[in-house]
Amino acid sequence: MAVGRRSTRRRGQGDVLGGGGSLVKRSITDLALFGGPSAFLHPLYVGKPTVGDRARFFARLDWALDNNWLTNGGPLARELEDRIADLAGVKHCIATCNATIALELVLRASGVTGQVIMPSLTFAATPHSASWLGLEPVFCDVDPETGSIDPDLAASLITPETGAIIGVHLWGRAAPVDALAKVAAEHDVKLFYDAAHALGCTAGGQPIGGFGAAEVFSFHATKTVMAFEGGAVVTDDSVLADRIRVMHNFGIERDKTISSIGTNGKMSEAAAAMGLTSLDAFPATRERNRANYSLYRAELHGIPGISLITFDENEENNYQYVIMQVDQALTGLSRDRLQEILRAEKVLAQPYFSPACHQLKPYRTDPPLRLPHTERLSGRVLALPTGPSVSFEDIRRVCSVIRLCASHGEQVNALWDRQGSVTA
Repeated sequence: MAVGRRSTRRRGQGDVLGGGGSLVKRSITDLALFGGPSAFLHPLYVGKPTVGDRARFFARLDWALDNNWLTNGGPLARELEDRIADLAGVKHCIATCNATIALELVLRASGVTGQVIMPSLTFAATPHSASWLGLEPVFCDVDPETGSIDPDLAASLITPETGAIIGVHLWGRAAPVDALAKVAAEHDVKLFYDAAHALGCTAGGQPIGGFGAAEVFSFHATKTVMAFEGGAVVTDDSVLADRIRVMHNFGIERDKTISSIGTNGKMSEAAAAMGLTSLDAFPATRERNRANYSLYRAELHGIPGISLITFDENEENNYQYVIMQVDQALTGLSRDRLQEILRAEKVLAQPYFSPACHQLKPYRTDPPLRLPHTERLSGRVLALPTGPSVSFEDIRRVCSVIRLCASHGEQVNALWDRQGSVTA
């Protein structure tokens, strides 16, 4: 079915506000999907890169070029490792070329075999890292309120083939670290965390990074601290850290001998220069994210069927994600339709994570695995644009579109279906 035929109406200067968007949407026929002008001239993204001070980045890059040290554990990569270890409150940090290979290194260096229990409500990199090594991801349902892996259900999935559990600190909210530690200890399985979302966050007042045998951060371009591409393993286990450090550099030992199979998982000095510069900006980025989140909460408060996931005020968070839930029973409008409406307004909200991993082609089973809490959350959530590049006026305009649509869901559906039947 084709929908969203654009109007041929020409825009005048009066259609554009100083903030870079269209006139306020007063009725559903003003929506861009139904022929009105877009709310924004330029797209608003989830995870627009936080570069920081470009002059400082180029100074670091010039230093690397002047000193002819561009990779192989250079001074910039080591500095980044030291700073990340301090932030995570751990003894060791090994910077890597990305977080996926960091997860692979953790699993391989720990000698994990067989099955790895993990939530399905996560990015595909989590199960891919296990599958790539010939391990079997076993998907576990989540707590319906938090979206984190359910420890009791995880325990029920443990078999003699289970080698490890991977918890995920989803959207920067800590997984149930104490309960998972108890499950892992009682069943003698290894415990790791995918902490891609959680740099600078805490659990029980302790920095995320020191839970389980090891945790993995991501410095992908979309993250609060980014290194173009990058990742890191953090741990207090000195033996494991040494093993990963050798393994991520082709298995080369300190004496330059190759004693074991390895891979090339190193972070370049250029990536480290970007990571350090982005890390310099992290305190300011986090505060801006916090302010953006607070404004979203205020602007969306009281709209039936629309809610934001909340963060524990007793914990630190990076507020990297603003996650909205859409209850179709109350709005009359599905998450997917609201996403399409926002995209037409150039608001590129993202369904993190939908479909869930057990619904992806590589992991589908016959008959299909059913994870009801995961599937319910996966079908309701949208990540909204935030970060230093998103202005308060941008947020108010995004929320005005959401408010209009959620308050007139049935009318939106009727116009959508009517227009679709005409253009089909």
